[in-house]
Amino acid sequence: MQDNEGDLIRRAQAGDRQAFGALVQQHQRQVFSFVRRMCGNNDQALDITQDTFIKAWHALPDWQPEARLQTWLLRIARNTTIDALRRRQHMAEPLPEDHLLIASGPTPLRQLENSRCLTQLERLIAQLPTGQREVLLLRELDGLAYRDIATSLNISEGTVKSRLARAREALLEARAAMTGDSDD
Repeated sequence: MQDNEGDLIRRAQAGDRQAFGALVQQHQRQVFSFVRRMCGNNDQALDITQDTFIKAWHALPDWQPEARLQTWLLRIARNTTIDALRRRQHMAEPLPEDHLLIASGPTPLRQLENSRCLTQLERLIAQLPTGQREVLLLRELDGLAYRDIATSLNISEGTVKSRLARAREALLEARAAMTGDSDD
């Protein structure tokens, strides 16, 4: 029988490492995915994800469930990522093409075209200011609600919406500048 998240949280807060391990298994994919997209490097994302869960383990006994565990973990991941990026004094580097998801297409030429589009999109996203990038990733790729993003980032829902709008506009403008297209 699988334990529900609330029970796992209570047990982990009491020091049960196996319960915490189960929580990590439930949330590690999303945390890693968010961190990787924020920092642009798989190895760095693995380190930051591990640091995130270590920080969560130490903070868990005092955690009060004001929000869902997922949003709390994403807030820790965000702060840990920003700290790591500041320490390394560089923002996201584009991923090598072999780390991108390639959409299946009918021909190898179509697959190459899709790969190039994804590479271009990742480069454009990496150029966004951190605040815009994290809101865009949480909304568009993780599918979080505005309220959950606001809670995760400790900002208002209005700020989430304005950052998201600015991020989308910046991506469209950057893409138009790169491709010469103006009617997207």
